Formats: sequence, structure tokens, C-alpha cells
Amino acid sequence: MDNIIHLDEKWYNATKKNMTFYLHPDEDEPHRTVRNKNSIGKVMFLTAVAKPRYDNEGNCTFDGKIGIWAFIRKEPAKRRSGSRPRGTLITKTITVDRDTMRSYLIGKVLWAIKTHWPAEDAGRTIWIQQDNARTHVPVDDEDFARAAAQTGFDIRLINQPPNSPDMNVLDLGFFASLQSKTDTTTSRNLDELIANVENEFRNYDVNDLRNVFLTLQGCLIEVMKAGGENKYKIPHMNKERLEALGLLPRSLNCDRQLYESVMESLGT
Repeated sequence: MDNIIHLDEKWYNATKKNMTFYLHPDEDEPHRTVRNKNSIGKVMFLTAVAKPRYDNEGNCTFDGKIGIWAFIRKEPAKRRSGSRPRGTLITKTITVDRDTMRSYLIGKVLWAIKTHWPAEDAGRTIWIQQDNARTHVPVDDEDFARAAAQTGFDIRLINQPPNSPDMNVLDLGFFASLQSKTDTTTSRNLDELIANVENEFRNYDVNDLRNVFLTLQGCLIEVMKAGGENKYKIPHMNKERLEALGLLPRSLNCDRQLYESVMESLGT
């Protein structure tokens, strides 16, 4: 599992559409300048993470945070405003299609893997797992294969099982956690939103990311128990309590009998 990079994209909003406030009787109600909820600024980000690694003393040797990238472009403003003159470079979101995804995979993700991935894995296959969205690059894409071969690593694409969002740590918990952290910041424009999301990603607690991977392992075991189907409940381990007691495992063990049963089913 530690040689699989989880890749996916998500929209991040500058502010929540619905917010709850507890006010003093003499306190003014918050004023929102956005005309309607559909006018709230948002940016789509591509995110790549892997399982964090630790040494025997429990020190983190690899935080698993490969990178996060906004789907944006810079263009000159066609009109002046009260805050900037005409021609000032402004941030615009871009449409994400397969060509865009290929460009980001080759130009950003592969470079980040080459920069951040542990050197001891140079001879090991690294899998980039993506979902089955139509905009994603095919696993046998020739342009990606040529670019990956130039990194010095054996990097390949793989699709996650269909209708199984729990098989990706991003959808399983990381995205929701990162969004909640971003919601505590103030973003008055797209540039501030991008800076806030990137800052929260950099400062994301590596132990929280480790915990999401533990939840993923629990889901994989539940899938095995369910005979490969997705009719199961996400298991909860009380990780915070176990960590406080020094009993939190680095990985979950699969029952030998369950493993043999699954292998027998796959063989038939």
C-alpha cells in the first residue's frame, strides 16, 4: 500500500454556502457581499497523497504529501476596477478535460514524485491510482508512459474499482478534513483561496493522513468480508484513544482465514 499514490480532484469554495453563527443580542448580523450562493468563488484542485512512513522510533521519514495544484490560468484584466488597473494579471479557473489532466500529470505530478519520493524505492513500481472519471488519463496513455520513463522511477497508472469511493483516501476523509480546515480561513478572492488551500495542505498533520490510510485498510478488510461488494459500514477504531495509549497500529492485519477464503474465491 505504501507504493500507491492516491490522485483526485475537488472543488474548494471561498466560503460555505450555509453558515451558523451564535450572536449576542446587541451584535450585528454578519453581512455577506456575495449576491447569491452561486456566485461564491471556487477553484478546482488536483491532489496527490501517499501513505506516510515512519522509522522504528516513530519519527516521520516521508509525509506522503506529494502535492496539490489549482486548475487556473493568469490573464490580463480587460477592464480596470477600483482595486487594479486594466492589464493587471488576474486568476481565472480553467476547464478540466483529458488534455488538461495529462498536462498536469506530466508537468506537475511526475515532477513532484521525482522530487519527494523516497530514494530507496527507485527500483520499485509506483502506482498512481485514479477514479474512473472520463477526464482522467487512460492507464496505457503513451505520452504519460514516455514522460514517466524519464523520471528514473517505474511509475504507472491504475484505476480504482468502480462505485467504490472508499477505496481512495482523498474521498474517504482527506478532502473533507482539508475543506473544513480551509473553511476556518478568510478568502476574499481566488488568489487568497488558492493560498489558503495550499497552506492548509502544507500544514496538514501527517498523523491525520496516516489515520485516513488506517481507515482505508479497514474498508479493504470489510470489502473482503462482503465478498467484494460495497455493502458495508466504514469501520471506526477510536484512533485517538489508541494513539494516546500507545496502541495504535501502523497497519491493520488481515485474518489468515479471510485471506485464504478471498484467494480461493479469486481462483475460481
